[in-house]
Amino acid sequence: MHKVFVYGTLKEGFANFGINAGRRLPGEFRTAERYPLYIVTEFHIPWLVNQPGAGEQVVGQLFEVDEPTLREMDRLEQIDEDGWYTREEIRVHRVGAPLDAGVPAFVYFGSSARLASDVVHAGPLAEFTPQQNLRYRNNAG
Repeated sequence: MHKVFVYGTLKEGFANFGINAGRRLPGEFRTAERYPLYIVTEFHIPWLVNQPGAGEQVVGQLFEVDEPTLREMDRLEQIDEDGWYTREEIRVHRVGAPLDAGVPAFVYFGSSARLASDVVHAGPLAEFTPQQNLRYRNNAG
């Protein structure tokens, strides 16, 4: 099983949650480091950039997923396509719990190059909200 921190459309109740067949760990989680989270493109995609120390500590959810679910998430996030996401490991903390070393978890980082070429609607943000999720459109059609 793999731990995956989701901050955008893969969160429970959000647009792409149907792909997330994992088991949610209780509570909300926050990145141990600050990262910039933007909403980009005409599709209003949540876009976390791997620039530690910039932006905010981003709030999301933590899931345990099996290998087939991780592959489906990788496919959705287009990790094999230039200019899309990469899957990296970061540390996250449960919101409201005493600070400790944190939990290692995978996260999907968007390509920072897209910030120069695509429309940036908002950011850096601390959270992708249900209201922002309503504007999201899947670019796959």
